[in-house]
Amino acid sequence: MISYGEKIRILCGNSNPEFAKTICEALNVPMGKATVKRFADGEASVSLEETVRGADVFLVQSTCKPVNDHLMELLVMIDACRRASAGRITAVMPYFGYARQDRKAKSRDPISAKLVANMLTAAGADRVLTMDLHASQIQGFFDIPLDHLQGNVTFVDYFMKKFPENVYNHEDFVVVSPDVGSVARARNFASKVHMGLAIVDKRRPKANVSEVMNIIGDVKGKTCILYDDMVDTAGSLCNAAKALIEIGGAKEVYACATHGVLSGPAYDRIEESPLKEMVFLNTIPETRNTPSNKLKYLDVAPVFARAIEHIHGATSIADLF
Repeated sequence: MISYGEKIRILCGNSNPEFAKTICEALNVPMGKATVKRFADGEASVSLEETVRGADVFLVQSTCKPVNDHLMELLVMIDACRRASAGRITAVMPYFGYARQDRKAKSRDPISAKLVANMLTAAGADRVLTMDLHASQIQGFFDIPLDHLQGNVTFVDYFMKKFPENVYNHEDFVVVSPDVGSVARARNFASKVHMGLAIVDKRRPKANVSEVMNIIGDVKGKTCILYDDMVDTAGSLCNAAKALIEIGGAKEVYACATHGVLSGPAYDRIEESPLKEMVFLNTIPETRNTPSNKLKYLDVAPVFARAIEHIHGATSIADLF
């Protein structure tokens, strides 16, 4: 027996309210009334201003920077809804923070992605909806249902319209994985856009520092599309773009990534790089006020809205892939 009623409640924290607003517009439901504030010492404070008793509640919150603040907001919101007798609580996390800490890379390392999964479950979440986890095995860290959406569907649609096959010869295009760890997702994307595949082989001396070593595959005279799941400081991406031009002899380089974390010097690096265009999904809101001709954001809130519709109706989300 379904323990929640027909009512959908969409609530959001402070990480990406515009994203939640777009979801509500797509679903034609009003935004839930909740206030997420902070006490003077920084503690998160949540007030639900309408009943959620028996409702199917979806809490929209990316755990982007400040990561810890937004994660704590989400946990407190989940607890508030659980104590208010919500029928079901789904944590909608377009960007799942701590996903890069998915294994013990060296002795005495934490597996923080598993810790966050445990915290969400302990707080009272019944299921999670997210997009493009940094490592797919994180799905197994959860003891509750997790729906894992794929951003490549949106990128395929964008680039097939930008470079239609009836106008451009896709043999002159190559999808490039910026590192060995991203080969699987880049291969999947390449097969959908009917392009070849190349790999940038690099070693990483320390965190957020990369050195390009070699390019595997033929990119000479071709248009390259770098494909990754996230861009943080943009060092790896911009070094890869530079290597494709200077070492590989590529004609031009575009790039796309699901999550634009964009920390530190990322914006300046992208502007100074040989990239023609850098495309992100809006799982993380753009924080730069200065407009850029290189940066472009694609809206995936309607995709999340459709997923919420399927989850609420207990129907398959396979058509979203």
